[in-house]
Amino acid sequence: MLSACSSNAVAKDGDTVRVDYTLSLADGTVYQTSVGNQPLEFVLGAGTMLPEFEEAIVGMKAGESKTITITAADAYGEYREDLLITVKRSQIQGGENIVVGDYLTMTDSSGRTSQVKVIDVSDTNVTIDANNPLAGKNLTFEIDLLKII
Repeated sequence: MLSACSSNAVAKDGDTVRVDYTLSLADGTVYQTSVGNQPLEFVLGAGTMLPEFEEAIVGMKAGESKTITITAADAYGEYREDLLITVKRSQIQGGENIVVGDYLTMTDSSGRTSQVKVIDVSDTNVTIDANNPLAGKNLTFEIDLLKII
């Protein structure tokens, strides 16, 4: 028996979807886009995307577009000053070559890794910012649902 995907099908949890998106910040700056590049493909409800991003796609049909704004609190959280950390240069492998703007990989006590940005360097210390680059920012997504797979 053959079955066809109806053009009236709506996206639901468990569906693999393919979308184009543009992520803009409050000042209108385009932070990231898939348009003209590789579309984003993922399973709705799998938790790999921001929950509000996934929720916006549920109920859409292929070919539909939507613009949503996700608050900082619901996206990557508020910017936290306590995530500015100063460490001795000698504690960092290759610390003698670090400059402001570098990204380092930090491993926590449970073995999880994350990227941190170097924001200040002195002769003896390095200050890193462990906030997500989008922390404290409201995010606007323009979403085009290309296909429900």
